[in-house]
Amino acid sequence: MKRSQRIGVDQMVHDVATIHSLPMFYTRLSEAIDHPRSSIADIAKIISEDQGLTARILKLANSPLFGYFSKIETITQAVTIIGVLQVRDLALALSVMDVFAGIPETLVNMEQFWRHSLAAGLAARHLATSQRESSLERFFVAGILHDVGRLVMYIRDPDNCLHLLERCRETGELLYLAERDFYGFDHAEVGGALLRRWKIPPRVAEPVERHHHCQKAEHYPREAGVLHLADFVAHALQLGNSGEPLVPTLDQTVWERLNISCHYLPTLVQQVDSTFSETIEVLFGGDARA
Repeated sequence: MKRSQRIGVDQMVHDVATIHSLPMFYTRLSEAIDHPRSSIADIAKIISEDQGLTARILKLANSPLFGYFSKIETITQAVTIIGVLQVRDLALALSVMDVFAGIPETLVNMEQFWRHSLAAGLAARHLATSQRESSLERFFVAGILHDVGRLVMYIRDPDNCLHLLERCRETGELLYLAERDFYGFDHAEVGGALLRRWKIPPRVAEPVERHHHCQKAEHYPREAGVLHLADFVAHALQLGNSGEPLVPTLDQTVWERLNISCHYLPTLVQQVDSTFSETIEVLFGGDARA
């Protein structure tokens, strides 16, 4: 493709966001949560209409990741105990997983893609816990969605994406840098644009957009820093694969940005490794390291 013919971010996102839209269920759920007169019963009723999603939210809520001592048996209990916004964040992540299907395996193995995404989500959640952040699920969700822009690129421009994948395998170049060289932007920017078009809050969209350049985040630099480190950990542990052939370079300023010591890294790695298998089993079943 000639440089003059290369696709811009908005053009790349537009068609994909229309065809691969979030389910109407999620839109209704989000509108109900934002409505001041909605009750927990109203919100639980909407979630319960999707039986598959209900089952996965309940499995997650009862997993060691959340650590509740009593069993959560209904969506009403989950909404009450976990929180309305946190349940919406979980519903978003699970909905997006369902939206993207059918991408040719020559470009990406979707199971491996979501494994990498989940590992980043777990790393982001553990990091946020160590930072005593509130609304831990927004970090979990942002981690799961951090590479969603790559799926948009695979759908919208598969031939050139395949070319870039092959180029990086041959040269050892980082894929996100090859994207920037070829298109003038990378998958993180595409992901941020998609989430904004879907009207996902900036507290999730901006960290996704800036996870490779967290110093450029205007409003959520700490969150972007958390995603940057979480992505590094997921790659270092080789849990899944989103297409990137190498472990991305870690921006060493992230330690100061998050006010943590680099000596915390082995602890974070152990936390992700110890929770990955059970969480992937809850979401997908099967061997977590397949």
